[in-house]
Amino acid sequence: MKNIFIIGSKGIPAKYGGFETFVEQLTARKVSNNIMYHVSCLGDDNNEFYHNNARCFSVKVPNVGSARAVLYDLLSLQECIKYIQEKQLKNCIVYILACRIGPFFSHYKTKLEKMGVKVFVNPDGHEWKRSKWNYWIKKYWKLSEKLMVKNADLLVCDSMGIESYVLSDYEMFSPKTTFIAYGADITPSMISNDDMKLKAWYTEHDLKSKEYFLVVGRFVPENNYELMIKEFMKSTSKKDFVLIANVEKNDFFEQLKQSTLFEQDHRIKFVGTVYDQELLKKIRENAYGYFHGHEVGGTNPSLLEALASTSLNLLLDVVFNKEVGKEGAVYFSKEPGSLASLINKVETYNLNQIEILGKAAKERIRAEYSWDKIVNDYESLFLK
Repeated sequence: MKNIFIIGSKGIPAKYGGFETFVEQLTARKVSNNIMYHVSCLGDDNNEFYHNNARCFSVKVPNVGSARAVLYDLLSLQECIKYIQEKQLKNCIVYILACRIGPFFSHYKTKLEKMGVKVFVNPDGHEWKRSKWNYWIKKYWKLSEKLMVKNADLLVCDSMGIESYVLSDYEMFSPKTTFIAYGADITPSMISNDDMKLKAWYTEHDLKSKEYFLVVGRFVPENNYELMIKEFMKSTSKKDFVLIANVEKNDFFEQLKQSTLFEQDHRIKFVGTVYDQELLKKIRENAYGYFHGHEVGGTNPSLLEALASTSLNLLLDVVFNKEVGKEGAVYFSKEPGSLASLINKVETYNLNQIEILGKAAKERIRAEYSWDKIVNDYESLFLK
């Protein structure tokens, strides 16, 4: 029996977030009876419970601001070591999601090595590039990444772009890497076009099927919301631009009002969040086109969900997005006028052109990013 300890996600059952959804799918779709998952969960107590036949252990973490995620990973790692020792477990792997604990990592790695435990790390994206962090926190994330790459037994990269970056930037450590992508669900929404929930949502926001462009994602500057809004305002489109994001009490939202004056354009519609996943999937399916402006590393879950649901996807031309979308999408740059002219161009596409792109996008997901494939790849890795 292989005992796989997963730390770094907020835990399961998944409520939100890429890593949480990954762990939910990994445990729910488990095929092998030779694997036992142990999942760290951020909790209000230190209880233990089972979900998807995985042993879930809650870790209570004091609220210490932005350092809370670091402390959570450290406490989770300590809990793993304690449990492995108490139960005298063999054949263990600790899989750490993201590079938050680099400065403390070698201490625990030495302990785990003596216990015969391998440590795998998912380096995630370029956390040190995110605009929400100040100079010193960015420095910490970069150092932390470096030290975790140096000490991990294996780096499991969910993007070939990230894998290339790790092998190039940290060549001095001769890191051992493998690539296993993130997954997506390619089944259509269970909601029909006549569903009252969908109709009510469209009525509330004065929208019509196929008459809007869409974006769904974390509302942060590096996802290029300002660029997309400004370029859409430059376009001659008669359609709406719908932004599904949490903008409440958000300083960035106030900055965008000033820099873009989007409130003067009736086509730009911030509609808040949609937590009903089937409704959200239907909203994606009925969009005329989907914008994806992410540029900070990794295989992005919202991009996979868009390719699985929306026929026409307009992606920022960076290596991570191109790797995923390939011939199933069209691309724009950050050059002024690039996205505006692409919007005008795709509005002249006929149904056949859109259908060809949609089929190619779904084939990308089916062939490389289906959850069944991802789970199979992980089980093969863990059992190897």
